[in-house]
Amino acid sequence: MDQLLEVKLGCLAGVLLITLLCGLIPSQIQWFQFNMARGKHRRILSCIGCFAAGVFLGACIMHMVADALGDIQEEIKKRQQQTYPFGELVISLGFFLVFAIESLVLHCCPRAVHVHGDHEGQGDHKSLPESHSSFRAFVLFLSLSFHSVFEGLAIGVQKQETAVIQLCLAVLIHKAIVVFSLSLKLVQSGTQMRWRLLYLVVFALMSPAGISIGIGVSLSNSDGSGLAQALLEGLAAGTFLYVTFLEILPYELRSHESFLTKFFFIGLGFSIMAIIAIWA
Repeated sequence: MDQLLEVKLGCLAGVLLITLLCGLIPSQIQWFQFNMARGKHRRILSCIGCFAAGVFLGACIMHMVADALGDIQEEIKKRQQQTYPFGELVISLGFFLVFAIESLVLHCCPRAVHVHGDHEGQGDHKSLPESHSSFRAFVLFLSLSFHSVFEGLAIGVQKQETAVIQLCLAVLIHKAIVVFSLSLKLVQSGTQMRWRLLYLVVFALMSPAGISIGIGVSLSNSDGSGLAQALLEGLAAGTFLYVTFLEILPYELRSHESFLTKFFFIGLGFSIMAIIAIWA
């Protein structure tokens, strides 16, 4: 086994373990349960939730949308010289696809229950359909999983050890923050424990799966990118755009209490993802 392959396999194991560890923290520790928090504890969790919202906003704009636009544009240029914004069209289709599916789910399952509680108090509960919150949690998981496969693919196709290590470190930091935030949102959405664990395990396997595919591609000397991959990235970015702006940010900002503090932590989460975008 050559040294480059060993480095890639080490990255695969590291990404898997770190993702599982960071994802299980908010899912398994009772301290992160919003409905059991009071006073200062609740305010701290509110700040963590806003930080997670900023992470998702940064991941959406600085990573998923940017990567999708770049890859789709590159693939279109290989085939034709038209200047039509195909990337934006595909992302928009992903957005409207989730909107249509969610509307259908809400129409078929109109039963409403209290699934969200206000971070700062209990007087502003938001009545939403149970399927509404669960469906958006699933869409969040699905779009992030697609993106994780492509991140792993980028590691697997690298030709130099230093490039593999640098990209892997950036992805590790990115994944650790994102999976922590994902787990927190699954807890907030009222997703059952067994489903949370299933989501986290599957999500943790996505980047290693991408690395494995990338290794296979690099060993066979074939092109690791393609139009199908770029289109899937665009659809995933569109779905994530929908969940970020119609679910996560409105949920965190619906109460005007401590608005500046919330804005600060959302900005902090976004800034971290923007910095990570330099390397990943």
